[in-house]
Amino acid sequence: MLLAILGELLGTSLLRASEGFSVLLPTVGAIVSYMPCLYFLALSMKTVNLNIAYAIWCGIGMVLTTIIAVYIWKEPVNLASFLGIGLILMGTVILSLHGAGH
Repeated sequence: MLLAILGELLGTSLLRASEGFSVLLPTVGAIVSYMPCLYFLALSMKTVNLNIAYAIWCGIGMVLTTIIAVYIWKEPVNLASFLGIGLILMGTVILSLHGAGH
């Protein structure tokens, strides 16, 4: 799962750098980064239920992507953003602890 999250972070950052697929190297890098990302996500689903795997991948990826957006891309974040992220994280934790199969 960790490799899937790292691949998502790299791919999403390169997607931002591609400026709408108008810059070649970040565009190719984003596409290439998502391939192993999805591969490792699929591998994790051999032992983790789909809803839990996706919630963890998406939730952790979103939080870390937001941190990257703020510190690397200098994008603003407001109170509503923090509230939304917090609610998604709470959902991720609830699913992880009490979701299907627990």
